[in-house]
Amino acid sequence: MLPRIADSLSFLYLDMVRVVQDDTGVCAQIQVDQDRTDLVYIPTAAVSCLLLGPGVSITTPALTTLARHGTSVVCTGAGGVRAYAGILPDSLTTHWLEQQVNAWSDTQRRLDVAVRMYSMRFSDDEVPDGTTLAQLRGMEGQRMKALYKILAQQHGIGRFRRNYHPDQWHQQDPVNLALSAANTCLYGIVHAAILALGCSPALGFVHTGTQHAFVYDIADLYKAEITLPVAFSLHQSPNPEQEARRKFREELRLLRLLPRVVRDVLLLLTSDAHPDPDADDRAERRDVEMVHLWDPKAGILPAGVNYAQGSG
Repeated sequence: MLPRIADSLSFLYLDMVRVVQDDTGVCAQIQVDQDRTDLVYIPTAAVSCLLLGPGVSITTPALTTLARHGTSVVCTGAGGVRAYAGILPDSLTTHWLEQQVNAWSDTQRRLDVAVRMYSMRFSDDEVPDGTTLAQLRGMEGQRMKALYKILAQQHGIGRFRRNYHPDQWHQQDPVNLALSAANTCLYGIVHAAILALGCSPALGFVHTGTQHAFVYDIADLYKAEITLPVAFSLHQSPNPEQEARRKFREELRLLRLLPRVVRDVLLLLTSDAHPDPDADDRAERRDVEMVHLWDPKAGILPAGVNYAQGSG
């Protein structure tokens, strides 16, 4: 599966293969039967992020080649429903991480991003000027409460209330169990996309205090559309957690969300509410060949220069 996201950003998901380096390049070995092994060569220079499912083994030489070609590697669960660890190449640009930090560290810009997140989730609801974050949380709560009511009526389950109690996990109703499992699957895909962009999963704009704060922020954009309908459809399931995970692994449906996640993250981190897509592509394709110096007045300065007074 190789959906193109931009000229320089693509994802490739692998599972049930052995990834090795041979004399030609990096390839995936697929054991067809006892007497036959197929080889599929991976276009490492054209893939920005390689997602490795639980059935993958990979050699150190193959990882070295991926790093040399600037390919991020993320270890995931089956179908990408978890993100366990990420290996980022030195050549990965910090452009989007800097955009994230700049927006996160400025109180007004941070609120602006939170407002834009709300508008992306509920496009039919305008946010009045001067709305505070507390008011925004209240508006979001009312919209979600109304959505729960609609879905509960559609499935004939009466009143529903969202509960998440890890210490009383098996005492919860099937919808809550399925929703928690489905959301966890969604977090894995969002986490992989954020890592591939070089952003920090910890710097959230609405959520805070956890290494996955930004993951939760972005995942919230899709819950009403993706995880909630699945969870409510499993209200009579004897094993709602397993069924929720299976639904998302079928046909790798969550992986198809990756291009959209990337586009939405870039849109949110761009200061202009209506960015020029060509400008985003140019920034995304920026090569990082050397380290530069930062100056609060002059901006970016070249490294490897002696800035002592009178040096020549």
